Amino acid sequence: MPERSPDPRLWNEDLAPVPSADRTWTCWHIAALWIGMAVCITTYTLASSLIQQGMNWWQATLTIFLGNAIVLVPMTLNAHPGTAYGIPFPVLLRAPFGVFGSNIPALMRGLVACGWFGIQTWVGGAAIHATAAVILGFDPAAGRPLPILGITAAEFVCFMIFWAVNVWFIVRGMDSIKWLEAASAPFLLLVGLALVAWVWRAADGFGPIFAQPSRFASAAEFWPVFGSGLTAMIGYWATLSLNIPDFSRYARSQRDQIVGQALGLPTTMTFYSFIGIVVTSATVVIFGEALWDPVQVIARFGNPWLSALALVTLVVATLSTNIAANVVSPANDFSNLAPRHVSFRTGGLITAAIGVLMMPWKLYRDPSGYIFTWLIGYSALLGPIAGIMIADYFVWRRRRLDVGDLYRTDGAYRYTGGFSLVSFAVLVLAALPNLPGFLVRVGAADAAAFPAWLVAGYHYAWFTGVTLGFALYCLLRPLFPHR
Repeated sequence: MPERSPDPRLWNEDLAPVPSADRTWTCWHIAALWIGMAVCITTYTLASSLIQQGMNWWQATLTIFLGNAIVLVPMTLNAHPGTAYGIPFPVLLRAPFGVFGSNIPALMRGLVACGWFGIQTWVGGAAIHATAAVILGFDPAAGRPLPILGITAAEFVCFMIFWAVNVWFIVRGMDSIKWLEAASAPFLLLVGLALVAWVWRAADGFGPIFAQPSRFASAAEFWPVFGSGLTAMIGYWATLSLNIPDFSRYARSQRDQIVGQALGLPTTMTFYSFIGIVVTSATVVIFGEALWDPVQVIARFGNPWLSALALVTLVVATLSTNIAANVVSPANDFSNLAPRHVSFRTGGLITAAIGVLMMPWKLYRDPSGYIFTWLIGYSALLGPIAGIMIADYFVWRRRRLDVGDLYRTDGAYRYTGGFSLVSFAVLVLAALPNLPGFLVRVGAADAAAFPAWLVAGYHYAWFTGVTLGFALYCLLRPLFPHR
């Protein structure tokens, strides 16, 4: 009997399983992907902002290493079905959430990626703006902010120039992304080492840098910042820990994706974050203040051409991260919403448009809001999705998927009208405990209105969400297998 055709509402060439012959990404390609994504300005600023929050160099380094070692676990687990079946993230979501219900968590992930796309594009545009200022000799702070936007015309033009470069790679597709990551990875690591060498000379060695003390007077002051910092580290890649199948579907084997990620993610994140920590600590010694933005640091090099070269490097680093981390997933997510009308390229262009409309410069400029509101806030939503995905694939289905039914409305994943009521109930219940802390953080509620432990638990939002998502799904799915 011939195989039934996929439903056109659920299938297009970009969402179809990757044939075994086309799964050519080796361990090096996966590792290079992570090097290209991890080596960027936001990795640097995430680490350096911990210094600004009061940590010393080893506390910040340890926090970053632990966060990335922890997030590696859901990363490799969720990558498994991508490599095993060649399917992208939104298609994998159809198993736990239903063939139509998958659109909701996919869009939750996709909109976060749009925000990240905007932030990275703003960072790259800022580096271009600083490069132009160094070469042409104008004061980058002298312009008058535009109405509504709140940034100068020159800043907005540089932002749009970098945006246009990103769009070029979107139009070129996945092959250009693979080439970009593999080509930029070794170059970016060498530049990081050169930046460390510069601060070593400028600060007369590492002694004064490492002597900078922690500003916490007691453990009671340290633990909330550590908890928030650790959750933020995980939140930084909580997005990729969901949509990693978008990349692992191209891997040759499970060994390639596991070893490649283990080599590329925690090592590179810790190394480049350490560079941010060292340089930020050195700015206290060199300039008398902690500068957490590398664009500001490089602009003070004193040699205009050296500064320009370093800033161009930051542009390349930001580009390689932005394309891989913040375009591939939402492009597939938007395509999953309407496969007949939205291709990968169209989805990428939608991502680019939303990234501009979100005015990301307003989100990025406050390092405290960057960590406590943005990173932790969305990790509270994405953690439960990760827990549900892992429980469904490894516990409930024992790693067995009917790939054909993932593309049919009348198959095993139809549930109730294409929506899994159990999965959405678990998603709400797992996210709910983090709501009070979030409301207090954004100023929408008074802390006194909730139990203190519930508000404090917001610092560990991802852990709460992924644990509850996993446990509740394992409990409820057997009770309602077809709901």
